[in-house]
Parts: sequence; C-alpha cells; structure tokens
Amino acid sequence: MAVNSEAVAAEDALRALAHPGKARTAAKYFKTGPGEYGEGDQFYGIRVPQVREVARQFNTLPLDGCVALLQSPYNEARLMALAILVRRFEKGDAATQEAVYTTFMAQRHRVNNWNLVDSSAPFISGPYLLERDRAVLRKLAVSPVMWDRRIAVLSTFAFIRAKDLAETLSLCEMLLADEQDLMHKACGWMLRELGKRDEAALLGFIRTHYSAMPRTMLRYAIEKFEPETRKQLLQGNFSAL
Repeated sequence: MAVNSEAVAAEDALRALAHPGKARTAAKYFKTGPGEYGEGDQFYGIRVPQVREVARQFNTLPLDGCVALLQSPYNEARLMALAILVRRFEKGDAATQEAVYTTFMAQRHRVNNWNLVDSSAPFISGPYLLERDRAVLRKLAVSPVMWDRRIAVLSTFAFIRAKDLAETLSLCEMLLADEQDLMHKACGWMLRELGKRDEAALLGFIRTHYSAMPRTMLRYAIEKFEPETRKQLLQGNFSAL
C-alpha cells in the first residue's frame, strides 16, 4: 500500500502541472481519435522537461510503484514511470538492470505510444540485450502489436551506438512490408543512425532493397545526405553515386 501511495503522490505532482489547452493539442498530435494509433490515450498537457523534473523528485520509486504508474491512462504518468526505470537501469548493478528489463518487458503493453517507446527501448531493452541473445527482438518484430515492433527496432539504437549494425539491418529487412507509417519512420530513423557510423552499409541496404523500401523509410534513411545524393537515391540512380 505504501508503494501505491507513493505512485499516487507522483501522479498527483504531475496533475498539479496540468494544462487543458496543451492537453488538447497533445491529444491531436499523438493521434488519439477513434481508429488512430494512439486511440484512447489521455494527456495532462505537460512538457517533457517538466515530466522529467517530477521523475527526478520520485527517482526512488520502487519497481512496483513504477508498474502502478504505468497503469495510468495518462501518457505523461507512463512517461514518468519509464524515465524512472531508465535512470534505475543506467545507475544500477547487473541485478537491478535485469529487474528493470524484466519489468519493462512484462509491462510493454503499457508502452503504447511512440514517445514512450522512443524514450525507453533504446535505454533499457537495447543495452540489456547488447551482449545477450537477441531472439526476443525478432519475435517482437513479427508481433501484431505495432508498439512491440517499434520496441524491437528502437532497441537496436543501443547496438548502433556500439557499432554493432547487423541486427538493425536484419530487423529493417524483416519490416520492409510493414503497413504502418510509424514503423517506416522508425526503420528509416535507425537506418539513418546506422549510416552515420557506416555509410557503405546504409547504401548497400538501400541498393539491395530499393524496390521494396517504403518511400517514408527511404526518405528518413537518407535525410542527412547532400541534396543531390538524396535526389539520386530517391530515383534509384545508384550509378551516379
């Protein structure tokens, strides 16, 4: 009960910062309408730096308190719980990191908007799996749940930072036929980050999969190239490179 009370206090601290006007704007931005990817998500209308500041005030919240926060219908409360978990993982020993990872994976159904995935998977599941069996990511990549698939791809950001690029390429290949634009953007983003470390690997992927690559994925992947190079890649004109 004490843990739940602390979680309630943490969300109360968020609620005190609520801004109805910004909440309405966030609800539109995160596509919360019927049939949209964020359907039913609710917002207090709090800026991310404010959420992180409240998270720092409650950074000793136990794991079950974080789980309690993750059950909130409010996006910012779930974001705060994930910020606490990320900090716990980054500061923790091996046992703590395993506990945080296990909690994250067990509660990933509550990591159900792109801002939640993007602020957690590269910093929890990614680092945890860097030196471990990554079969779980390939399983998530074929999940019918889009957020599972995004967790899989975003987890590889940690691998990219370690210049371990094969998993990103493999998952992006698996997801070429994904129907969701948010997944095209996620894969394109990770390919772009990969290209910063190994441009040849990125160009090789594009050359091999050009005809199957969704245009959004391609545009995101080549965003940092010079304008003329982007033009040639969009046209599939590899001989000019």
